[in-house]
Amino acid sequence: MAELLAGCGNKRQKIVAFDKIPPTWSDDFVTLDYDETTGCDVVHDLNIVPYPFNDDRFEEVHVYEVLEHLGAQGDYRAFFDQMAEFWRILKPGGWLIGTCPNWDSTWAWSDPGHTRIISPSMLTFLSQAEYKKQVGKTAMTDYRHCWQGDFELYSFEESEENWAFVLRAIKE
Repeated sequence: MAELLAGCGNKRQKIVAFDKIPPTWSDDFVTLDYDETTGCDVVHDLNIVPYPFNDDRFEEVHVYEVLEHLGAQGDYRAFFDQMAEFWRILKPGGWLIGTCPNWDSTWAWSDPGHTRIISPSMLTFLSQAEYKKQVGKTAMTDYRHCWQGDFELYSFEESEENWAFVLRAIKE
């Protein structure tokens, strides 16, 4: 099984595990960060697309406290470009697993590297089924002109400081 820990920093733990994901890394575990001093396997800035991996490379991509460092608040194109890259490098049925600080967390606003708030509701915009269900009926903006990928929300959990998600890549 191939797994990627993107934006690894100095950590190497699996923070989110669930019934389909074992709590330990496989032998094919890759770390990525923009800071080479972390000792990561691949040095790359996640704001720069494409990512340096082949299509359908990973069964799991983990992004713990990473997404809020990418792009800028309101820059929907960067958001969808980055999510499209995660979708691209995941195998069909692969898992995008991550955590983000709650919007009202001290960490959401205190870390000088945070450039946007990622809310759980933003995951709705990654599901093609939600576009079909909501566009024209609710206030949901239609971003399908720049988002061709598809994720299904598998799991969501909220704590006092952050929230965790598990998305499954839907690919034909």
